[in-house]
Amino acid sequence: MEQTKYLGIDWGEKRIGLALADAETRMALPFKTVANFKELLSVIEDEEISEIVIGQPLKMRGGNLPLSSEFSNFLNLLKKNVGVPIVLLDERLSSKAADALPGNKSEKHGRDEVAAMLILQDYLDKIA
Repeated sequence: MEQTKYLGIDWGEKRIGLALADAETRMALPFKTVANFKELLSVIEDEEISEIVIGQPLKMRGGNLPLSSEFSNFLNLLKKNVGVPIVLLDERLSSKAADALPGNKSEKHGRDEVAAMLILQDYLDKIA
């Protein structure tokens, strides 16, 4: 039986933060930051990802924001290029929460990777 591997994504126009987890441990860990879609596709293939969780921008009071055209384009491109389930999850305050984590800033993973980890862990906790 093949192990389910999850990829958490904190999408940004300049950088894409990534986190990984598997179904056995259900523990999200920061992975890396990529600069473009091609690098992201390589990670999905190399890591044999079976499900993708992407942080979706929502209004602070709840409800969906209109998706930016850049995010919509990214999401559509991802759906066309990967054959695995894609889940959208509320990402409100994930970057602020990443900044608030204790530790030496120079030794910490990048903000985008940690935000991706928080998004993915939230999802894993909800499906447990």
